[in-house]
Amino acid sequence: MATIEVGRHLLGFRSTPLVTMMMMISPLYRPRLHFRKAFVVQSRSRSRRVVLGIRAPSCSLVGEQKKEEEEEEEEEEERALFNEQESSLIEALIGIQGRGRSASPRQLQEVERAVKVLEGLEAVPDPTSSSLIEGCWQLTYTTRPGTASPIQAAASIKDGKRILFQFDRAAFSFKFLPFKVPYPVPFKLLGDEAKGWLDTTYLSHSGNLRVSRGNKGTTFVLQKKAEPRQMLLKAISSDKGVQEAIDEFISLNKNSNSELELIEGEWQMIWSSQMETDSWIENAANGLMGLQIVRPNGKLKFLVNILLGLRFSIDGTFEKCGSNTYDVVMDDAAILASQFGLPVEMQSKFKLELLYTDEKIRITRGYNNITFVHLRNDVGGGYNYNK
Repeated sequence: MATIEVGRHLLGFRSTPLVTMMMMISPLYRPRLHFRKAFVVQSRSRSRRVVLGIRAPSCSLVGEQKKEEEEEEEEEEERALFNEQESSLIEALIGIQGRGRSASPRQLQEVERAVKVLEGLEAVPDPTSSSLIEGCWQLTYTTRPGTASPIQAAASIKDGKRILFQFDRAAFSFKFLPFKVPYPVPFKLLGDEAKGWLDTTYLSHSGNLRVSRGNKGTTFVLQKKAEPRQMLLKAISSDKGVQEAIDEFISLNKNSNSELELIEGEWQMIWSSQMETDSWIENAANGLMGLQIVRPNGKLKFLVNILLGLRFSIDGTFEKCGSNTYDVVMDDAAILASQFGLPVEMQSKFKLELLYTDEKIRITRGYNNITFVHLRNDVGGGYNYNK
């Protein structure tokens, strides 16, 4: 049974007479060595080691060397980008929380459709034999999110596509504990039930995206590098460094020549920078919780679930007053219970600044200079504006 160790580095180089001479002639000259990761596949029967290249240094002036470095960085960034079909899968995954746990039937269909498109492409042949599969992979999505727990398994490669595994121990991970709690599963007593296989049905040429299918029909989408929006959503999910992630995301997408527009639809607030809490009804009236429903002709609704079927609703208008800024007036409030409503006298006025928006995610600065992040719920769902 083979054990695959990923991420070991084997570093070593040998200076040449030419390099030594160049370093003596010019103190500004620096030899450039490029190391790539190596991985080791060990088993009882054989040991195989693959070390991917160390490129010899080249002679150049400092200016030419800097230019070459910049060109290589650009090429590396291009290689890291997702292609069009991969981007379609990433787009389908945006907004799905809990590795698929929160996915709606429509979202599941979109992801499966994008996965099948990738599986029909000419990807890396014999993916399990490729060096691109080495590294740390983050599980982004699975059709069985409840089974995505840390379980250690012994694995072996059957062919260029399939990995055989056998579970031997598991553990529970809790956010409030700094360690994992062992789970006493008697895997040795389960026999063949503890065995399975995993087919890599797609491995991107960049080595950043992988699709696998298991022996129980489970689909897995894994990534090495995340798209910027995924990184932002991950920070929000973990509630760590969110404001820093937002600032970095906005700086990456800043374009002073473009005007942003409020996109119609149903937007769910997933994060705000609010520190001091007002009463819930004031928060609801100022858009600090619940849904924001953007309607045609400058109409806006905030909707908040209270409890036992009760909801707070307030309607109003928005009017553009700058390139990315809107004046918002909310003045038609009510407590809703089924088909009945109890009017509430209140009014809220504030400016809403769009910091970033696309079809899936929106970042704004609104009431009391608070920053908000919203996810769109109704993409492709044909929202009913008469609600």
